[in-house]
Amino acid sequence: MKAVIYARYSSDNQREESIEGQIRECTAFAEKNGITVLRHYIDRAVSAKTDNRPEFQNMIKDSGKRLFDMVIVWKLDRFARNRYDSARYKAGLKKNGVKVVSATEIISEGAEGIILESVLEGYAEYYSADLSEKVIRGMTDNALKCKFNGGTLPIGYTIDSEQHFRLDPLTAPFVLEAFKRYDEGATMTEIRDWLNAQGVKNTRGQPMSYNSVEHLLKNRRYIGEFRYRETVVPGGIPAIVPQDLFDRVQEKLAKNKKAPARHKAEDDYLLTTKLFCGYCGAYLCGESGTSRTGVVHHYYKCVSVKKKRTDCRKKSVRKEWIEDLVVNETMKMVMDDKAIEAIVSMLMALQEQDNVNLPLYEKQLAEADNAIQNLLNAIQQGILTKSTKGRLEELETVKEELETKIACEKLAKPKVSAEFMTFWLHRFRKLDVRQKAHRKMLIDTFINAIFLYDDKMVITFNYKEGTSTITFDGLKSALNSKNTGSDMDCLTAPMQKAL
Repeated sequence: MKAVIYARYSSDNQREESIEGQIRECTAFAEKNGITVLRHYIDRAVSAKTDNRPEFQNMIKDSGKRLFDMVIVWKLDRFARNRYDSARYKAGLKKNGVKVVSATEIISEGAEGIILESVLEGYAEYYSADLSEKVIRGMTDNALKCKFNGGTLPIGYTIDSEQHFRLDPLTAPFVLEAFKRYDEGATMTEIRDWLNAQGVKNTRGQPMSYNSVEHLLKNRRYIGEFRYRETVVPGGIPAIVPQDLFDRVQEKLAKNKKAPARHKAEDDYLLTTKLFCGYCGAYLCGESGTSRTGVVHHYYKCVSVKKKRTDCRKKSVRKEWIEDLVVNETMKMVMDDKAIEAIVSMLMALQEQDNVNLPLYEKQLAEADNAIQNLLNAIQQGILTKSTKGRLEELETVKEELETKIACEKLAKPKVSAEFMTFWLHRFRKLDVRQKAHRKMLIDTFINAIFLYDDKMVITFNYKEGTSTITFDGLKSALNSKNTGSDMDCLTAPMQKAL
């Protein structure tokens, strides 16, 4: 019998058995019953009330490979605290020839064992629900008394010995000043920089970020409102910000959220970190500028030119034009069956290189099978000695060990077939290149680097010999022959930069 061990530790009860203790008892159970353990699946600080547990789901998925026959748990409540989930996943495991076994709860195989297992699962579900009710009841009682229920303490407050909120004389004035500054027209970035200059830290003890300031300005605790689940107590804690000031700030936050962004985010420039100057080798970074007519233009500019580090004279290039060109060339590569075959071949070779043990074990297993078959043929012909019998037993032991090693390797790193890789790569052919997320996915997956000159562009893809050179003169001639416009002549940046 081959088995895996599943261990779980939830954060709702710190007194339960530790992961190490669960593993120890499950391992002892396996050794006592002659069971070979292939792998441990461990979820730390995750409740069994939900099936959204990463290692649990990996275990269920791996059972489909039929490499193990049993899942060993310390107690059945480690597997699930919900009868529906327990029954559903046990049925799935059973379909794959796998059963769940408790290392510490003796459950017979007969009809009475089914009843006992149902009782234990029902008790686990009751215990979980009862514990949750008690915790919520206790925290609700605290909330009605406006006591701190744990979690993150907002800036500007401290907690006294009776768990009540008190104003922090050191940080509360900074909170009020932040509201006043935003009300007077300061941006969140300016408030963030000011708070950091004053040495104010966020709730995690780190420097203030843009998100930290936004969360601070929206926190209703600063007007004295205590909230826990459905319990809301106005004036339950000391207020830092007057109600009228808080309301004005919320109105401005809502208004600014609908307004256009003042600056383009860096990830709007899809070629960042992949686009290089063909002359000096520096990055081309994204920039924007506003023309005299008020139109905002976006372009890529050589860092050396921008910071005047060298005498590089690489022209700037329009963002939309270069990104469209790269996306179109990448889609041509994706549509090329020979390119896909080359990528799959490279990935298969890389996969074999990564797992050097599995081919060796499989070769040794084939040799052991061949030797066993030769001995069996000899026995059928009447050749049977003490050494023959001993050799056969030795080979069978070696075969069993190799099968275990192969199963462990496959569980540790599943092998992906060439057919699946081809299927996965063909999915990129269905991308909508008009969508930003799809364009980014295409570039991040296939593009290694782009070297841009004034008259051509060299794209290197993420596979051997995957290089494409696009000459702009030839492309321009083709466009002109179709009487269509082009952005290739619009290579200079606007004269007036946006502030």
